[in-house]
Amino acid sequence: MSQPSHHISPGKIVLVLFLLVAIVVAVGLAGYLPKKQREESANALAASEKYTLPVVSVTRVRRAAQDSEVMLPGSISALVEASIYARASGYVKKRYVDMGDRVKAGQLLAEIEAPELDQQVAQARAVLAQTQQQLGQGRASLLQTQSQRDLAKITSERYVKLVARGAVALQDADTQQANYKTSEALVSAQEANVRAAEENVRQSQANLDRVLALQDYKNVRAPFTGIVTARNVEMGSLIAANGGGQGTGANGSEMYRIAQIDTVRILENVPQANAPGIVVGMPTEVNVVEYPGRKFMGKVARSSNSLDPNSRTMLVEVQVNNRDGKLLPGMYANVRFRSHRDVPPFLVPGDAVIAGAAGNRVAVALDEPGQASKKIHLVPVTMGRDFGIATEILAGLDGSEFVVINPGDDVREGALVKAEMSSDGGGSATGAGRQGAKK
Repeated sequence: MSQPSHHISPGKIVLVLFLLVAIVVAVGLAGYLPKKQREESANALAASEKYTLPVVSVTRVRRAAQDSEVMLPGSISALVEASIYARASGYVKKRYVDMGDRVKAGQLLAEIEAPELDQQVAQARAVLAQTQQQLGQGRASLLQTQSQRDLAKITSERYVKLVARGAVALQDADTQQANYKTSEALVSAQEANVRAAEENVRQSQANLDRVLALQDYKNVRAPFTGIVTARNVEMGSLIAANGGGQGTGANGSEMYRIAQIDTVRILENVPQANAPGIVVGMPTEVNVVEYPGRKFMGKVARSSNSLDPNSRTMLVEVQVNNRDGKLLPGMYANVRFRSHRDVPPFLVPGDAVIAGAAGNRVAVALDEPGQASKKIHLVPVTMGRDFGIATEILAGLDGSEFVVINPGDDVREGALVKAEMSSDGGGSATGAGRQGAKK
């Protein structure tokens, strides 16, 4: 018995082939379509980046305040301060003041026992008395010789008359005439002796005055009214006339130190940028950390009116009324100077300045006609004072510009950008500086 034959119809074969082709096409599309979408997205992003302008933050240039101020640190010192040294050698006999005492000009501070000076004074008095006695003797001798001269003159005149009458010989008249000339010469010599004696008296008097003045230095007195800030001697201390002593004070061997602190002074080195605005009589404000919240008012008393070529600063002295004695010499203080400027400079944010080989420049955003974009123009500028968050511009701008804050690499000459006003409203360079600092 024969087996039946299996026959596959052509329709089934076509269906199977169609299914296989469909599966292959489906697999191909599943891999191609995502790849194409990724390529199209990448091309679209590249095109977007190519034609999108960089965004920059800008702010408008503004004028600085007409009243400018600067605060400088300084050290308070006494208006007048002097170290008192001895001018007489000896031992301290008494002292009348101590550290912290207030004294008046000429007040006795201490006495020095100096027996050598006392002996010098006694000797000078004796020498003066001796020269005065010699002067008296010389004047008496002068009177005697003047009398003898007058007598010789009268006698000579008488003999001349007698010779004319023939009563005496001519030889006798010549003798009397010679006696008269000799008497005149003796008077001249005695007058010279008297003048020399007078000079000796004056010299002796000057020497006595000198040793008396030195003797007065045994009394140490205050040269001016003030307060005793140091006392370096005790009773019995050996004192040398050259200022040396047994004390070991801050300044070496001074006996006392006196300061006048009713008015104190502060010496300040004002930078060149602020020097033109400092004038004598300008009011100042002084602050010390020991008195928070309190302002001590002072004024500029004097100025050197010249700059130190090394530091480019001008030395200024500020004086402050200190009647209540709150300010002590040596204190650290801050002095605030305020000056008025008729034409103040411009201000830009501190991070708007581009420093480079071409000098200091700022990026200005210029309008493009008919377009919303801005064109960058790099403007050379001359800088003034740098406050950190803001910088003064002395030259290069006219005040109408919008400057770029914190410019990046995209900000270059001629570049097109999209400008956005800074969040501070566009007028505060200080606010722009703070914003740039946060970045």
